[in-house]
Amino acid sequence: MNTQLLPATPAASSSGRPELSPPSAKRPAPGWFARQYRQRMLRTDLLTVIAWVSVAAAIALWLADGGAAQITSPASLFTAAGIVAGLAGMDLVLLMLLLAARIPFIDRTIGHDRALEFHGKLGKPSLYLLLAHGLLIAVGYGMDEGLDPVTESINLWVQVPDMWLAFVSMALSIAVVVTSLVAVRRRFPYEFWYVVHLLTYAAVATSLPHQFSVGGLFAAGTWQRWYWLAICIYTGTALVYFRVLEPVLASARHQLSVARVEAVAPGVVNIVMKGRKLEQLAGTGGRFFIWRFLATGMWWHPHPFSLSAEPVFNGPEGQGTLRVTVRNLGDGSAQLLRLRKGTKVALEGPYGLLSTAARTRNKVVMIGAGIGITPLRALLETTPFAPGEATVLLRGHTDQELYLGSEILDLCQARGVRLFHLTGPRAHGHSTWLPEEAVRNGFSLTSYVPDIADADVYVCGPAAWAANVIADAGKAGVPDEQIHHERFDW
Repeated sequence: MNTQLLPATPAASSSGRPELSPPSAKRPAPGWFARQYRQRMLRTDLLTVIAWVSVAAAIALWLADGGAAQITSPASLFTAAGIVAGLAGMDLVLLMLLLAARIPFIDRTIGHDRALEFHGKLGKPSLYLLLAHGLLIAVGYGMDEGLDPVTESINLWVQVPDMWLAFVSMALSIAVVVTSLVAVRRRFPYEFWYVVHLLTYAAVATSLPHQFSVGGLFAAGTWQRWYWLAICIYTGTALVYFRVLEPVLASARHQLSVARVEAVAPGVVNIVMKGRKLEQLAGTGGRFFIWRFLATGMWWHPHPFSLSAEPVFNGPEGQGTLRVTVRNLGDGSAQLLRLRKGTKVALEGPYGLLSTAARTRNKVVMIGAGIGITPLRALLETTPFAPGEATVLLRGHTDQELYLGSEILDLCQARGVRLFHLTGPRAHGHSTWLPEEAVRNGFSLTSYVPDIADADVYVCGPAAWAANVIADAGKAGVPDEQIHHERFDW
């Protein structure tokens, strides 16, 4: 069923529910969102340039040290190629670690999911370069000494200080890349893959000693040595601070604990948490946090959930409550439905670009399905727009699956938002996100939002469903930069 509940003008609530006041967010000056987008693209270009320059610098360091002048024979050519491959491979590994470090500048520029996407794409190239490094070095040294590559590799392991650590590093790197393959990851639970993936840090740590004790390029007193030491120290510091120290400080600062668990629908609950200094978490609608509920058997399990409402303040020093809405989608989330009052909560974040920071236009369209509706409810509460500039489309098989629908209705009434409920069975045999009735009647995305090409489109829901929405938005003329979708399958 396709139901338009509200026109594009504010209306008083007639539902009998308590009315929500319009949020304090004001519409920015004309052109503000466009300027915000241009600034973010400039930061993206800056990050791209830094990445390429770092790879070029790794090779330039070798050239500046007279590396090319040392190529005087086939053996030295293989050795030189091995050195260049190792420098480039190591640089890519450091870039991978920085992309996964959750550095705010990177997160607010390209988003958490895109950072991890680029992180994953660098895995195979870096491994291939490091494998080439080891093979070419063994061939080059072996040719120079009249030995085959296998024998030369054994000699390097036995005779050269710290070289055995390099072989350990290579084995760990192979294990990380292999377990990161989609076909392999699907065979194991997330926690297994996550633990194995931590071997990346061990792989980097064991690769460093032989570079500084064996490589002539990093000889003591050279500026090349100081350069590599600096970027290694910066990478390590960023990882420790943003992945470990900052979450610990945030958890201590907010002192969150479970206040209550409220049933929303079968298998769906609101987890309401109380804490302090919650004003620091306000205005993050749409972005997600990583939550750890510190109960027996649960503390080690991270949960990426967005807030489903702005924090509510009811005391001094930002004391109040905040809320996430959770659906039973597996063993981990099933445990959350039985959380006890008083359970301590650790958090990390917020992360991602499913927020006002991604806006490029004054008009906005929010399309959500299932539990993906709940982050849009928080975004609807915070992102600025004028009456008539926003449209919300909620998709579910039944009205019961339009989670927090009554709250969204009140917000839409208060803010002058067009609201559509799209319920009914999926149209079989069609790659569509719309219900069967809509497809049969020839409806499309522009049937609900004729001017969608001039709006930012936020999409949140199951992956396959969201892909269909994004495809339809593209067909309707919405540029890629105006489509915002955060993937949590990290």
